[in-house]
Amino acid sequence: MTVHFVGAGPGAPDLLTLRGRDIIAACQVCLYAGSLVPEAVLGHCPRDARIVNTAPLSLDQIMDEIAAAHAQGLDVVRLHSGDLSVWSAMGEQLRRLRAMGIPYSVTPGVPSFAAAAAALGTELTLPGLAQSVVLTRTPGRASAMPEGETLANFAATGATLCIHLSIHNLRQTVADLQPAYGGDCPVAVVWRATWPEQRILRGTLATIEGLVDGTMERTALILVGRALGGEGFEESCLYAVDYDRRFRPQSADSVYADSKE
Repeated sequence: MTVHFVGAGPGAPDLLTLRGRDIIAACQVCLYAGSLVPEAVLGHCPRDARIVNTAPLSLDQIMDEIAAAHAQGLDVVRLHSGDLSVWSAMGEQLRRLRAMGIPYSVTPGVPSFAAAAAALGTELTLPGLAQSVVLTRTPGRASAMPEGETLANFAATGATLCIHLSIHNLRQTVADLQPAYGGDCPVAVVWRATWPEQRILRGTLATIEGLVDGTMERTALILVGRALGGEGFEESCLYAVDYDRRFRPQSADSVYADSKE
């Protein structure tokens, strides 16, 4: 018996990995986060599978479901939205599984920030503008932020910021970022990326609060940074005509000239 944690992706049911789909189809018990995982994903479950929406359950109740499946020798698929590596609450479940001696596996999913960038048609790392992406959030009821992990500190780097779970803190977010980025810095807010009701708003730090005006909640992702403007960046050296590289040696004297790879 194994508990298979699977990232169910950002929302569109066809943005599920083939491995994730096959695991879902092979498990007799499915525990899914019903508030964020689309029901269409459950169509891959076996007809006689036990399907449990964990949205109204406590952690203890979720672990009780897993323990019951373990006692029966039934494999479990645990579905979380997006990718499991960030804000999935997987870590606390894994800690309990290790204590219980129950084996598990982890299958990644398409993260919401990648889905949002695709919806915007934007590369988040452009030469000369930003070469780092910071995934962060603002303090909330469920989790405080560690000391040092502040928006002002991240903004000082000039990186592209993907700010999750913070649309309700938009005013404070703008106030924290504007000193470092400036009021003209591009901002995009993507709500429910890849869902049929997806919405996108583009503006700047100076205008975004008025554009949103309370029309988005919960699953909206705030992206901030100069790379979102898609202008004023250098072209990558990787594809430059005179760039000496393993797959395109520029002369017989190149260190890559005799490379067989």
